[in-house]
Amino acid sequence: MTTLPIPVASPFFHYHQNQLFVENCSIKALAQQYGTPLFVYSKAALVHQWHTYQKVIDTYPNTLICYAVKANSNLAILNLFAKLGAGFDLVSGGELFRVLKAGGDPAKVIFSGVAKQVWEIEAALDAGIKCFNVESIPELDLIAQVAQRLGKKAPISLRVNPDVDAKTHPYISTGLKENKFGIDINVAAAIYQKALDNPFLEIKGVDCHIGSQITEVAPFVDAADKVIALLQQLKEKGIALSHIDMGGGLGIRYLDEEVVEPLEMVRKIKDKLHKAGFDNLQLVLEPGRSLVGNTGVLLTQVQFIKPTEARCFAIVDAAMNDLIRPTLYDAYHGVLPVLIQDIPKQTYDIVGPICETGDWLAKQRELAIQSGDYLVVESTGAYGFSMASQYNTRPRAAEILVDGEQSYLIRERETLAQLVALEHIVE
Repeated sequence: MTTLPIPVASPFFHYHQNQLFVENCSIKALAQQYGTPLFVYSKAALVHQWHTYQKVIDTYPNTLICYAVKANSNLAILNLFAKLGAGFDLVSGGELFRVLKAGGDPAKVIFSGVAKQVWEIEAALDAGIKCFNVESIPELDLIAQVAQRLGKKAPISLRVNPDVDAKTHPYISTGLKENKFGIDINVAAAIYQKALDNPFLEIKGVDCHIGSQITEVAPFVDAADKVIALLQQLKEKGIALSHIDMGGGLGIRYLDEEVVEPLEMVRKIKDKLHKAGFDNLQLVLEPGRSLVGNTGVLLTQVQFIKPTEARCFAIVDAAMNDLIRPTLYDAYHGVLPVLIQDIPKQTYDIVGPICETGDWLAKQRELAIQSGDYLVVESTGAYGFSMASQYNTRPRAAEILVDGEQSYLIRERETLAQLVALEHIVE
């Protein structure tokens, strides 16, 4: 057995006799059984990643881990995390619906997002969620109005924007003043006072989320310092909180990134809270990518090899509608052949069938492949299927979960009939 020197290639993804396996399942056999494109997830890898956060809970019991549903919202994965004890961070009423359907505990649900609608607020209040993360004064007013109409008291925390540079891609940086997220931390104390005076609001905590794919501890520490300064202001005003939510954002290894362990990051935040006298506050974290990113791959088949004067293209049946991260973020994903062959290597751009020059999954990769071969695109457990579309009227891929020698279809491949089922021709 050869363990691959790349991020997703843990003991859960490995070569055996020159064929790629996920756990004890041949990936080629999975391709032949389920077709391609296909998202393939390892249950053992998912459980392994959860245990990196379970170490945090074991070390600091007053901690709640709320999985960020947007990273991968498949019901089977949500159900697995619910059984492991996870709470959930969500950003829409649809995600709330999914969490409840998957057996999630609403008392462990944090509802984030900048544009909550009335029906979403109603559904969350009816479900009895743990807390709303409020991102603007108008949103605070709307939540209070809905709570008053329903005769309920809405649990809230303010998502504060600390103006901290997460040093990540600008599209996934959320803690700077120019970002749309959160409330300026410098005016947050006055807004907490406003919430305190409203009988239909119940102050629970403070929230801060500065971005995604963060590979250094320093931005989290900088944000914690600013949030702790706010906690001290609130304490002086007699405003008591029960939790501090430091969001998610820990990165994963796509190529050669140095990955921060959750416990390392939490230990530094806990030390700050201890020194400031806020040990009593529950710490809430909202990991997404770091729980699921390296637990899945996108399986695709080479349709044609197309050499040109400038480039050699491997045209595959997966496309930007299946995995938009490369063209949206210029993101790197590893690409592996399912079968290791003794044929000459060539440098390829891996591209899909969509009518866009931006339809590429990887560029300039050295591979020994030919038409008909299968490839896997690594690290697609997060923001793969969850960001997929039906562009070019392409049915979205199927998803499967592998558990040892067994594989389970956890989302069926869409059909063309389903793509047009909700449309109507006007006579």
